[in-house]
Formats: sequence, structure tokens, C-alpha cells
Amino acid sequence: MTLAPAAGWALACLAIAAPAGARQSPDPSEAEVAATAATGQRAAENAVRQANDAFGTSIGREAIGLYDSDSVRGFSPTAAGNVRIDGLYFDQVWGLNSRLSRTTDIRVGLSALGMPFPAPTGIVDYGFRKPGDDAALSVLVSGNQWGNASLEADGNLPIVPGTLTLGLGSAVFRDRYYNGTEASFYQLSATARFTPADTIEIVPFWARSHGVDETGPIYVPAGDFLPPRIVRRQFIGPDWATYRGTALNYGALSRFDLAKDWTLRGGIFRSLFDDRRSFSNLLVDLQPDGTANQLIIADPPIKLASTSGELRLTRTISDGPRRHLFHASVRARAGDRRFDGSEFIDLGPTTINGPVTAQKPTFNFTEQQRDRVRQWTAGVAYEGRWQGVGELSIGLQKTRYSKRIGLPGRDPVSTDAAPFLFNVTAAAEITPRLVAYAGYVTGLEESGIAPDNAANRNEALPAIKTSQRDAGLRFAITDDVKLVAGVFDIRKPYFNLDEANRFTLLGDVVNQGIEASIAGAVTERLSIVAGAVLLRPRVTGDGVALGRVGPRPVGAIDRRIEFNADWRPPILDGLSLDVSASHQSDQTATRDNRVSIPARTLVDLGGRYAFKMGRNAATLRVAVSNIFDVQGFTLQGAGAYDIVEGRLLAAYLTVDI
Repeated sequence: MTLAPAAGWALACLAIAAPAGARQSPDPSEAEVAATAATGQRAAENAVRQANDAFGTSIGREAIGLYDSDSVRGFSPTAAGNVRIDGLYFDQVWGLNSRLSRTTDIRVGLSALGMPFPAPTGIVDYGFRKPGDDAALSVLVSGNQWGNASLEADGNLPIVPGTLTLGLGSAVFRDRYYNGTEASFYQLSATARFTPADTIEIVPFWARSHGVDETGPIYVPAGDFLPPRIVRRQFIGPDWATYRGTALNYGALSRFDLAKDWTLRGGIFRSLFDDRRSFSNLLVDLQPDGTANQLIIADPPIKLASTSGELRLTRTISDGPRRHLFHASVRARAGDRRFDGSEFIDLGPTTINGPVTAQKPTFNFTEQQRDRVRQWTAGVAYEGRWQGVGELSIGLQKTRYSKRIGLPGRDPVSTDAAPFLFNVTAAAEITPRLVAYAGYVTGLEESGIAPDNAANRNEALPAIKTSQRDAGLRFAITDDVKLVAGVFDIRKPYFNLDEANRFTLLGDVVNQGIEASIAGAVTERLSIVAGAVLLRPRVTGDGVALGRVGPRPVGAIDRRIEFNADWRPPILDGLSLDVSASHQSDQTATRDNRVSIPARTLVDLGGRYAFKMGRNAATLRVAVSNIFDVQGFTLQGAGAYDIVEGRLLAAYLTVDI
């Protein structure tokens, strides 16, 4: 894909919008006020200065924090189904891109207290990018030393001032990666904000992504050892093993103020991806000398789609310093998945440095498996807030879950569950600067799908019952700097590869830990976001007792430390310098715990310069990631590895018009 035609299209068809302000609280009543977008105002994006804590924040192209949407306290909230859009339930098949999402926040501990229905493993909360009332346009151009280039444009166009605003967005990317693969893709989006009265807001949206991406290798050693050192920027794979697919997200958010202190909020969402062709590129039986056998797994068209949503009625009662919120909610989802039927293509012996010239075969796919999930949840919740005293949140939900698995040539298999779920969290203001909290929550979660290196790859796994206990303190060191520290205990069934290489239930996993965050503006010129988590993960059950699995879950770490700082020197207005350091302990890599990925520390350096381009606000951002060019591996499943991205110089320019 070339950039020039797409760039002309993007600039010609755009204009989307920006209300103001980053979202500061998960409280739904405040979310409407703060859910404006910074569309057309992206030049001010700065994750370090805008993050409220170190537990995970993504703003525009910047992401910082201990956790992300795939890893919170040792688990994946996305795989568990704990995703929200402005606090409303969203069964994510494909994540919201930055055309629709202005921020992504990880809600754990005290930061989840303002959400009426929390969940174990935390919540991934997208802050939706709503069109604002004024015409605006933001353009971002980027590139890096590997030859990547992109153009993004988001704009706002008032149609009926004060009543109807249209938002359009587009982006085109040409990417080259650390493993030598190349990709090109584009994004399109359209949103509208309709406010026929002060008491009504309706926000429909639509977004499409389409991409073509070469399939990089995954390394699977033959024994209890890590892969040998691998040269970066070298593609090991046939050029015909190229992914092609399309993803869609569309739906609507709404708010109706039915009467004084009565609010009805709703969201309905459709999320899907349609992979026309996808591949797995495995170097199996990898030896210490770099020899291996190359296995390509080709998939027929795969489709996964889900329709989900939530309708929530809230009654607010104010009583002097006390505020009471009563919620009644109904959530539902209907998911359908078509997969399997894959063909395994053995390309024979190769090496980690050898080129691959295999001819494209004729694929003979088999019948596919079809899964269907239906779930509804009804719940009631209470939130009480007493100024100067504390907060209390209680919720009760009844959920009914049904999964039907259509196996080729066999009778369908079914799994059902209908538990009651509850949560209770309390926070007490010990002093005006010190708050203590404690909570307990249960959940029914998805357990994800089997990974690429499993015999039952892509198979959807059953829902599991989970629980979480946590407690901690929040201390305001200054008016701007907050310290949060807590302990947690999360318990779930444990899935991983068994002796037959099937990804299945092996026991139970318990993750206990201590986490801490300190964030805020230390001075007018210096802001920091720093955090640490110490974990004690362990597996229990028959699998451990019989020696089939080790006592630690695959992927387990003992500690993670993050430090981010942004400093504005006094020598030049608009200039800021930043540093990011991330340390991770050894990571358990195999089911039997005999192999671990060594600890590593990565350091990034960057800077930005805010200036005026004519009358328009602009920011130039330059950053070097992995500045010491640390080598190593990332875990892609039990005994399967990819390599750590090397040192990379990148830059982008954002202009708000």
C-alpha cells in the first residue's frame, strides 16, 4: 500500500471533533461530562502527565504502567471478557483503535471502586472519543529507522450546531518489524453525536480495519533450553504465508435523563474479525545449533463475531454530604465462532538464519468447527459516598451462560453455567489524605482459546468461576501526587498444555501479590508515574501432585517495576524530556518449570517539543526505545518464543488544525 493516495483521501474526507478533558473518574455520572474526546486536539497527548496511577494507561500512541489489556495481576482481562466502553459492557472480538478510543485505563483496586460491577482480573475501560461541537482536525505523521511510515487524520464537522456533529477518521500504515516481516493496513471510522435536547445523547459509530501482514516465526525448542541467539530484522518464512483480514466495530452509546436524578444509559456493540487467510509459522524441534524443522499451519477463512451490550438505569439521591447511587443493569452477548479445518505443511529442515524458498502449495482444508455462546446477566448495585467518611459499593448479579460446540462429524458438545455473582468494596477516609479500602468480587469469565502451538489450537475453552480479594491504602503525599499500595489474591482454574499437547484444564492457579503506584506532578516541571508489583503465583491440584505440571503457571513472574518521568527544562518553552524504565524478573516458560526466560530491564528515552505552526498547535515527538539494545525472548505459549524488539528510533509530528 502506498501512502500518497491514501494521504490525499484522508485529508480530503476528514474533520472530527474535540470536546475537552481527559477522563478522571470511572463514575458513570461524571463519565458523560468528561467523555469528550480530544479529537482534533491530539497535540497535547502525554501519558505520563495525564495518568492517574501506574496500573495502566494508554493515550494515543503512548502506553505506560504495570499492566495492559492482556496482563493484569498475572491474568488477561481481555481474554476473561472484562472490557468496557465508558463503563458499559463490551464483548470484544477486535479492540477499539485510536480513531474511536481516546484513552484505555486498567481499573484495579481502588480505581475500580467507581464502577458498579467490577470483575476479577481487573477491567479494561475504553474512554470513547465522542465528536465535539466545534470544527477541528488533527493530523499525525510518523516514521522510524526501519522504514515504517504512517498518516493519521481525525476530524470534527458540526452539521447542526449544538445538535448534530459528525466525526470522521482514517489512518494508513506501512510497517516493518523486528523479525523482518512487513505489513500494510488502513483504518476508517465514522461517528456522530446527536443531542436533540440536554437530556438526550446518542452516539452511533462504525470502524473498519483491513490489513495484510507477513507471518513471523515462533520458535519451539526440542528440549529444556531457550532458542539460540537470533538475528533481528531477518524474515524466516515463505512469502506466501501472509495474513489477510478485516475487522469491524460498530454500534451506539446513548444517555437519557428520564427525570431529575434518573439516568438511563445504554450501549449496543457489534465486534468481529473476518480472516480471509491466516497462518502460523513454527520452527519446531529447534536445536541449540540453530537447526529446526519448519511447520506452516494454514487456516481457511476464520470468522469470530459477537453482539453485546448493556442497559443500565441509575437513580441518584443526594443527602447533604452523602450521595447514593442505585443501579439496575441487564447485559447480554451472542457470540459465534468458525475456525479449524487447518492444513499442516511441513517445509522440512531449516536453520534460524536460512532463507525459505518453498513453493506455495494447494491447500486442502477440512470441515470447520462452529462455536456459539449466549449469555445474559441481570444485576443490581448500590454505591454510597459520604464526603469525609468513605465509600461503599455492593453488587449482585445473576448470569446464565451457554456454549454450544459444533464438532465436525460428531454431535454438538454443550457447556452451561448459571451462578450468582457478587461484589462488595468499602473505602474509609482515615484522614483527609489517607484512605483504606478492601473488596471481594466473584466472576464468570472466558478462559480464552488454545494457542497456536497446541494440538487443539484456536479451540474455545469453557467459562470458569473466579474470585478476587484485595485491600490497600491510598495516600495523598501532596495535592498532586498520590500513592496507592495494596495486596490481592486471585483464584482461577488453570489451563495449559498437557502431555498430549492439548490446551486443557490442569488444576487451579492462585496469584497473590503486592502492588504499589505513585503518580502525579512532583513540581510544575516534573511528573512521574512509577509502580511495582511483587507476585507469588502457584498452581495446585492433581496435575502438580502427579508431576504433570510444575508448581508455577506458565508465564509467571515474581516482580515487575516501572518508572516513567517527564521533565520540562526551563531553557525552552514547549520542550519536555522523558525516560521510561521497565524491569521484569525471570519468567516461567514451560509447563514443567524447567525453563525460564531471564530477567531483563528495558530503558526508553524521548522528548517532545510543542510549538505553533501558524495558528495551529503542533508537537514533534522523538523517542528511542530499548536504548541499550537488550536481547532476549518473549513468551508466546508454553515452550514457544519470539524475540525482543531491538533498539528503535522513531518520530512523529502531530498538528491540530
